[in-house]
Amino acid sequence: MSPVSMGPASPFVSDVPAAQALAAWREARAAAGCPARVEAVRVPVGEAVGRVTAEPVWAGRSSPAFDSAGMDGIAVRATDTVGAAETVPVLLGAGDFEVVDTGDPLPAGYDAVVMREHVHRTGDGKAELRAAVPPYQHVRSIGEDISAAELLLSQGHRLRPVDIAACAAAGAVEVAVRRAPVVVIVPTGDEIRPVGAELGPGDILDTNSMMLAAQAREAGCEARVTDIVEDDPAAITAVLRAAAAEADLVLLIAGSSAGRDDYTARVVAAAGSVAVHGVAVRPGHPVVLGTVDRTPVVGVPGYPVSAALTFDIFAAPMLAELEGAAPRERPSATARLARKLPSVVGMDDWVRVRLGRVRDRIVATPLPRGAGVLTSLVRADGLLMVPSDVEGEHAGAEVRVELLRGLGEIGRTIVAIGSHDLVLDLAASALRAADPLLTLASSNVGSLGGLVALRDGLCHLAGSHLLDPSTGEYTLPYVDKLLGADVAVIRLVHRDQGLIVAPGNPLGLAGVADLTRPGLRYVNRQRGAGTRALLDHELARRGIDAAEVPGYSREEHTHLAVAAAVAAGRADAGMGILAAARAFGLDFVPVAQEPYDLVLRTDDVAGELLAPLWALLERAEFRDSVEALGGYSCAETGRRIR
Repeated sequence: MSPVSMGPASPFVSDVPAAQALAAWREARAAAGCPARVEAVRVPVGEAVGRVTAEPVWAGRSSPAFDSAGMDGIAVRATDTVGAAETVPVLLGAGDFEVVDTGDPLPAGYDAVVMREHVHRTGDGKAELRAAVPPYQHVRSIGEDISAAELLLSQGHRLRPVDIAACAAAGAVEVAVRRAPVVVIVPTGDEIRPVGAELGPGDILDTNSMMLAAQAREAGCEARVTDIVEDDPAAITAVLRAAAAEADLVLLIAGSSAGRDDYTARVVAAAGSVAVHGVAVRPGHPVVLGTVDRTPVVGVPGYPVSAALTFDIFAAPMLAELEGAAPRERPSATARLARKLPSVVGMDDWVRVRLGRVRDRIVATPLPRGAGVLTSLVRADGLLMVPSDVEGEHAGAEVRVELLRGLGEIGRTIVAIGSHDLVLDLAASALRAADPLLTLASSNVGSLGGLVALRDGLCHLAGSHLLDPSTGEYTLPYVDKLLGADVAVIRLVHRDQGLIVAPGNPLGLAGVADLTRPGLRYVNRQRGAGTRALLDHELARRGIDAAEVPGYSREEHTHLAVAAAVAAGRADAGMGILAAARAFGLDFVPVAQEPYDLVLRTDDVAGELLAPLWALLERAEFRDSVEALGGYSCAETGRRIR
């Protein structure tokens, strides 16, 4: 596939499948004369960890270089021990054995070693043996580990600590390796500011450069970051050319889409050539792949999740290729999806997931999918790729997940799915502080979604505060309807629910009845959320149709998201907990105090995994920290309701 010609007016092209894009970029690099490999250098063997061998490593000597004792004890002639037994011991006198320590050369004339623990010394200095030994027992023969002239390591091997030890044992003082590829990162944008700078309206911290540099170093490269370049094509071109002159790969951040100030594709095309602009991956589809002079260039999207995945998908394999090594691969595992996962046909969709083991099966819970949601990568335990020809996956489907954490850690994860509450976040932090191997991973899908997930064996705990309008009871009627017997319910907290409003309550809202005011902008919770059920109940009590509430159909998935919308001025009010209002410095109009419960299978209550959580709920200092959030009562915390 030849490089795609880019017109100056609109350089954006239709999306190219990832494999096809990588092939087109490889062809473009070859056409531009980009080096296939970085140069070989010789380095001291002790400094070669992480580097890739540029030539085979042959053993210059054997290891061990002589027959040696493999144990502390005595060296003997095996024939002298024939017939030795518990009832007929053999006595060896002076000159028939020698004392040796582990690693000592085997004395001439001897061919076996008896462990010190199996030697009985007599008063006159003889050695009494009560078992015969075969020749070369506990003897390390010359070349047992490495034989001289043996191929120790092939070319293209990334050196580990054990490898450099083996090289040294085989006589190597230096090894020929590929030098570390140099990655130069060029951040662009009038709104971008260095980390630590004071931010004005519309300013964005340059966290992408820091992240990409760390990814490059983690891949074994040397990373350099230029000063931030303003949105000026001439300035970007000048810095790009200078970076290409010193780099093996240039990462040009932001400006890769087709907006007013998105100059990356046309700058790369003008300074060199563009192979691909627009790849069928999500997030990260506006990536630019090209060359400048004899240096590969990647135009990296500005959204942080897109930037991170662009490095993994495109930069990392190319850098491994430069070193002549296989790309680093993450381990993978099969998991069950905790909830339905829609996807767009025509795109490889990379989804960040949290993982836990529930009833001997790994469960994957999708995290927020926005390209700018950096915390979704922070919290991710794995990556799930939905292929371009698949229109999503159903809840409970088996999927393949790349692991970002070990299976042991995943097995020590409490999976909580259901209603959002800040107490779960507080508990997660406290549990991890007490035991770094224990994780509480909560996913916010609403109370009803949590109960369904528990029913389907996709979580350990379901957080619920669902109000049943017909009985006035919380959670238990739904438990009876969905889950039946063998279910336990543990009270977590009581909490204050109400209207979150701007500081000073400028609209003077007094309660739910005021939500029908013309022009008011309400922000609601998603279907199945207990908070939405509470609002619907309060509206019904007053004979108010939900359609009369402006913004009723606008949804957020957490109390904090509701508060954030009010704080940003995008909404005038939303139902949520007092603690969320306080977190954003907002005012609060009380509506109800409700219980928030944890629902689980009865046989999990006494399980080892959840024991630390129950112990935490009993601690006075934890309860104090919960009530300090505001709007919480721990009077019944930890009490078993059912």
